[in-house]
Amino acid sequence: MRMVFGLVLLVGIALAGGAVYMAKNYIDRYEAALAAERAQQPEQIPLTEVYVAKTRLEYGDTLRREDVQAIRWPEEWVPEGAFLAEADDLFSEEGRRLVLRTMETHEPILAPKVTGPGEQGGLTMRIARGMRAFAIKVDVASGVSGFLRPGDRVDVYWTGRVDAPDANRGEVTKLIQTGIELVAVDQQADSSDLSGTTIARTVTVAATPQQVAALAQAQSTGRLSLSLVGANDDTVSQAVQVDQMGLLGIAPPPEPEAVPEKEDCTIRTRRGSEVVNIEIPCTN
Repeated sequence: MRMVFGLVLLVGIALAGGAVYMAKNYIDRYEAALAAERAQQPEQIPLTEVYVAKTRLEYGDTLRREDVQAIRWPEEWVPEGAFLAEADDLFSEEGRRLVLRTMETHEPILAPKVTGPGEQGGLTMRIARGMRAFAIKVDVASGVSGFLRPGDRVDVYWTGRVDAPDANRGEVTKLIQTGIELVAVDQQADSSDLSGTTIARTVTVAATPQQVAALAQAQSTGRLSLSLVGANDDTVSQAVQVDQMGLLGIAPPPEPEAVPEKEDCTIRTRRGSEVVNIEIPCTN
């Protein structure tokens, strides 16, 4: 009986040792596989929550809490002007914000695209300090065939006749302003809401008071045409002026030579009560 008990005990110890050995091997393999999997995973990036548009937001819409949602965003790549959920400064008791530029779904809410709390939206929010808005009449030709958008820059040309005694060269076209920014096309101040081409009747530019005076004078005395400046063009246009005769290569007529006036040389003499003029040779 004792031999049977001892044999059973030995068998039990052997089985327990085998189980421990197998479990250890399994755990070692699991840890090795887990370490290999962790090595293949990319490095963990710190994230933060940023407010984004839940649906498409149009220009002039009132921004409400149900229109936005917070999503996790890499801290290192948070766009400048984004509203963080932890700061909770997108909504304020001072008033609601208005949308200044169209935003698509899941696009981050940025400060330049919304007004301040309680501020009114509209064109006045897009005019920088010291600048003024001025409307220019355009048509399909002078308005670059409808390809103008708010935010574009244009050169302004004036065409008309110069009222001057020596101005006998027909109409003149001259570059009068360069790099003027458009802030609105007709009554639309948001470029993303304009699809295709729109034949505008007026465009509104942002200009200094001196430029406004020049544009007003030019518009009342002639015709204004706009020339679209490329988005990446940082060159400064030089003075440009073209007249009809120069365009056609016609030389101006020569000025007539001055004809010297005939000089009369006389002397006056008195004969009694009569005064007589007598011609004599002229001498220098």
